[in-house]
Amino acid sequence: MKSPLEQFDIINVKAASILNIDVAFNNILVPLCLALFFLFINVYIYVYKLSIIPLYIQGLVENLYIFIVSLVKQQTGGYGLFWFPFIFCLFNFILLSNLLSLIPFGMALTSHLILMLLLSCTTCISIFLIGLLRFNLKFLHIFIPQCPFILLPILIPIEIFSYLIRLFSLSIRLAANILAGHTLVHIIVTFLLNLAKMDIIMSILFLIPLFLILILEFGVALLQAYVFTVLVCIYLGDTRSIGAH
Repeated sequence: MKSPLEQFDIINVKAASILNIDVAFNNILVPLCLALFFLFINVYIYVYKLSIIPLYIQGLVENLYIFIVSLVKQQTGGYGLFWFPFIFCLFNFILLSNLLSLIPFGMALTSHLILMLLLSCTTCISIFLIGLLRFNLKFLHIFIPQCPFILLPILIPIEIFSYLIRLFSLSIRLAANILAGHTLVHIIVTFLLNLAKMDIIMSILFLIPLFLILILEFGVALLQAYVFTVLVCIYLGDTRSIGAH
């Protein structure tokens, strides 16, 4: 691997086509399938494998459930609990994808901007449609700030632009942090491997900052899943009532 960015290349594992349509199985589908599998196991344990005396896995799932419920209530109140299944799956999917990318030779699913942009666009557009279904055209009042009438021609386009920019900022923030972190780890590991060829003792000393960076990457994986979910809850809170804007 010559470039630090080669780890993000999409490579076909198994080429296939149906009716001249490319349906090849590539390496980016591996973490996607694993994340969905672990998410299914998570939900299955919660629904079918609960016991009065919880085991370690059940306790972990319950704590995660309580954490997300408190997060939803804090950002949206009781209104957001209706959308809790979606928020629960969203948080777990991003978290599992981030954690799977920390495994050696793992693929960073959330570092691909096109995938995260698809996720953020569908989420934000769905939230906007929810607002329209609840309040009809009155929901468009969120683009009309309380200000003197003469300023409305200037501020309304700014409000619309700031609302649309959510689609991009939500995905770029996540993808950029994961991309930068993995690139930094790759550069440091490459440096240590080259250093080990000259001085093995010096390379061992440099393992300490590498270990600290890996801990930081683990924290970033948790933090980015939390930030993404919090922002979605805040955006969902816009559809709670028109008077809140």
